[in-house]
Amino acid sequence: MTKNSLDDLSVFVAVGREGNFTRAAAHLGVSPSAVSQTIRGLEERLGVRLLTRTTRSVTRTEAGEKLLREIAPLLDEIDTCLDAASEWRERPAGTVRINADEYAARYVLWPRLRPLLARYPDITLELTTDYGLTDIVAERFDAGVRLGGTIDADMIAIPLGERMRMVTVATPDYLARHEAPTTPEQLTKHRCINLRLPTHGGLYAWEFGSGEREFRVRVGGPLIMNSVLQILDACLSGAGVAQLPNGLVDAALANGELVELLPDWSEPFPGYHLYYPSRRQQTAAFRVVLDTLRQPSSC
Repeated sequence: MTKNSLDDLSVFVAVGREGNFTRAAAHLGVSPSAVSQTIRGLEERLGVRLLTRTTRSVTRTEAGEKLLREIAPLLDEIDTCLDAASEWRERPAGTVRINADEYAARYVLWPRLRPLLARYPDITLELTTDYGLTDIVAERFDAGVRLGGTIDADMIAIPLGERMRMVTVATPDYLARHEAPTTPEQLTKHRCINLRLPTHGGLYAWEFGSGEREFRVRVGGPLIMNSVLQILDACLSGAGVAQLPNGLVDAALANGELVELLPDWSEPFPGYHLYYPSRRQQTAAFRVVLDTLRQPSSC
């Protein structure tokens, strides 16, 4: 197979995964017209249509689906082997892609990884934030960060910190206008700030536990946001009650800006873990990142 054939297949895999010529072109760093021309040439050489194009979408044909399923893992393995060759360089090099939610990326990962950039200038870190249960294998991430109880069994997981609590909070001003709840169920009568999750577009159900009893409460209120940092700002402004990670609100609780509600219903749970596929070959750059994250946090 020629190098051009490998390049064309890489373009096809990008389009097949993205389902869109423009997004694939942006991922590859080329123009959409160049992507379209490459796909057209590949289809002509193979003598079969791989993609069905409409004005709004690109879908894979049966032949395209089969080719993507069989060729994508092989190309991924080639990329991994090429990255692994960086071990023979004087310094580790390459891109390490990690998926995490916003809180973990900002407060768990970044403080530990920031010094690494100065020590290893040939390593590029790509931190992608979302609150969905992203398939890191399908999306070609090297690793992901999730709370300890939500990691698939076929992944290697390492803890990144201590156990956490979800803390229900409000401002003193809000509590001066609304009677503080004494049970989680009473939150349904309060103005609560909800978090919109990307998975199925649902709202995060607030979690509570006391002893062996664990349950969730679906609350309502004036605000729905997709960022815990936005929710914190809104809560600090007195807009309503919020439930947030303890590390995000500890300072505001200490200085009196926020008051914790229902503390007896806020039990610790496994904190964040870095996880990655057990069977994937590790590059030198990823091992550097892994070793860095295994070190105790200095923060």
